[in-house]
Amino acid sequence: MPIQTVKTTALLAILVLLAALVGIESGLFKSSDTTKPGDEEKSKDQKELVVIDPNPFPSTYKALSSNPVLITNVTLLDGRGARIDGGALLMEGGKIKAVGKSLVAPDGTRTIDGTGKWLTPGIIDVHSHLGVYAQPQIRGAHEDGNEMTSPVTANVWAEHSVWPQDPAFASALAGGVTALQILPGSANLIGGRSVVLKNIPARSVQGMKFPDAPYGLKMACGENPKRVYGSKGRAPGTRMGNVAGYRAAWIKAAGYKQKWDTYNEKHEAGEEAKAPTRDLELDTLMGVLNGEILVHMHCYRADEMVVMLDVAKEFGYQITAFHHAVEAYKIADYLSDNNVCAAMWADWWGFKMEAYDGIRENIPFVANAGACAIVHSDSPSGIQRLNQEAAKALADGNRAGLNFTRADAWTWLSYNPAKALGLEAQTGSLEAGKMGDVVLWNGDPFSTYTRAEQVYVDGALVFDLNDDAVQPVSDFELGQPGEGDI
Repeated sequence: MPIQTVKTTALLAILVLLAALVGIESGLFKSSDTTKPGDEEKSKDQKELVVIDPNPFPSTYKALSSNPVLITNVTLLDGRGARIDGGALLMEGGKIKAVGKSLVAPDGTRTIDGTGKWLTPGIIDVHSHLGVYAQPQIRGAHEDGNEMTSPVTANVWAEHSVWPQDPAFASALAGGVTALQILPGSANLIGGRSVVLKNIPARSVQGMKFPDAPYGLKMACGENPKRVYGSKGRAPGTRMGNVAGYRAAWIKAAGYKQKWDTYNEKHEAGEEAKAPTRDLELDTLMGVLNGEILVHMHCYRADEMVVMLDVAKEFGYQITAFHHAVEAYKIADYLSDNNVCAAMWADWWGFKMEAYDGIRENIPFVANAGACAIVHSDSPSGIQRLNQEAAKALADGNRAGLNFTRADAWTWLSYNPAKALGLEAQTGSLEAGKMGDVVLWNGDPFSTYTRAEQVYVDGALVFDLNDDAVQPVSDFELGQPGEGDI
């Protein structure tokens, strides 16, 4: 190559290199490396994000093994307000496979002729203290439902008081109850977390926990908190003291939530941030404000329920259900408009002043307004015959001129309770794909003469009225008078 050509080529290369360097320096050309000065150092030095475990005591429940079962020729109430005469239901793999009339079952399916019998979803009791106020009721030994040491005890969890050996679980199962929410008591303004259980025998509460069920928060208004703490010469001693106590707790929770939100935002942005100091009480209240924990509130009087709806709006949380709600009929439209359930008794009233203005038509009047009506027990005795409680409410409503059917009334026992627990997509009705939580009754379940004949949980037979071998007996009961009584 001629010397002149080599010199020219080298000169051009040098000029191109200089132009590139000038372009990058001046920003004319963009580098593909978008790392900002210091980012690499920050990412190396930034501490791992601190995350609060929302479920540090996870369920260990495992569905019992089961074979396919086809139940035919029954009067079927689906829990959503429909009735099928001459109906049939197929369960397979722990789930409801099909619901209808003429169903084809796979080979090896056990077929039960249900002629003259009724089939319903399992009953769900949203208000129970089984396990935390266990049987036998011995003062000081089995009273683990009320932490009466402070008006706000959001830091306690009912599951840590549940005694799985409570014989009342088996009695409830014999009454057709397949799931139940265990709540702290109502002595405190904020009593602590609830837990939802599958009603099956287990050695630990975790073995009964409904997998991934949302936690609940028990709150109480009215006479109980002001009586408990007013009698000790401390707040709250009045209803206005009650409300001041709720608001003070939510103000603290809102501040705590803001600290965690700020921490998470800074960490996401790559900034150095220190996690707030954990507080068990405020963890739970923050869970409510984040929409992760459902509020269940003991409240009798209509005016107090309206006040609590206002407090909930002030702090931006949702009340899932008022419990007992003896005067719910007075504000049924409020409940409907605010998407709040009312869990009620059929006819308990008058045992204290705030329970005085009850009416027997309470449940059907709430349902008639389009609100979410629920029959609950709050009793180790009542939980054994919730079907009869629904029957009373149905009869009282229809005597008052309403026209509810038995199929309508069963929604008060299964689907609406499941909705209040955030579980309506999994259980509470007889629909394909849902859990096989099913009860076969030996007659009309709205009759006092009818009993649950077979109870299935996740497709497994867990109670059989006609087979002693399928009637669970608590280990505590063995050798005791009344062993296995149902």
